[in-house]
This record gives sequence, structure tokens and C-alpha cells, in this order.
Amino acid sequence: MLTAGEVAGLIAATGWIVLVCVLVMVLVRLTRLLTETTKAVSDLSSRVAPLLDDVSVTVNETNRQLVAVEAITKDVKQISGHAAKLSAVTQTIFTGPLIKVSSLGYGVRRAIEARRTRPTPGIGRRP
Repeated sequence: MLTAGEVAGLIAATGWIVLVCVLVMVLVRLTRLLTETTKAVSDLSSRVAPLLDDVSVTVNETNRQLVAVEAITKDVKQISGHAAKLSAVTQTIFTGPLIKVSSLGYGVRRAIEARRTRPTPGIGRRP
């Protein structure tokens, strides 16, 4: 028969064996996880390099287009400035004489109305 010390040693040895088996299973799974992670990172890095090249080309093309848009915007601003100046000149050329003609017409109309409403001498007077 086994003594108490031998039973305790047997239980401790069994516990250690179970613990080692669990640790081996954890290490095997961890190894698989690290292997898959390494493959995923390698695959990702092989896909990212062409994407970065495409992004670089897109950014360069966008910058080129922005330069063209900036030139167009500058030209439109210049044209709108010229149109504003032309509008001001046109307004100055036409509004001055138009106001004078309008004033003349108003004055003539008032003079005609005043002449019509003025009483004629000798008509309508009582002696």
C-alpha cells in the first residue's frame, strides 16, 4: 500500500502532467495563431504596396487638376471684373442721358398741364 507521502506525490505529479498538457495545447494554438497572423500581414503588405502607388498617382492627378481649376477660376474672376466695369460704364453712358430725357419729358408734360389748367383771360370773369 501507498503511504500518504506517496499518494500526495502521485497527485502532484498528475496535476503537473495535466498542467503541462494544457500548456502544450495553448502553445500549439498560439503557434497556429501566430502563423496565420504572419500570413495575413504578409498578404496585406503585398496588397497595400500597389494601393499606395495608386493613391500616389491619384493625388498627383488631383493636384494637376486643381492647378487647372485654379487657372480657370482666376480667368473667371478676371472676366467678372471686366463685366462689372463694362456694366458700370454702360450705366454711366445710358443713365445720364436717359435721366435728362425723362426730366425733359416730365417738364414738358407739367408745362402742358399748367397751360391747360390756367384760366384764360376774359373767359369766365364777371364784370
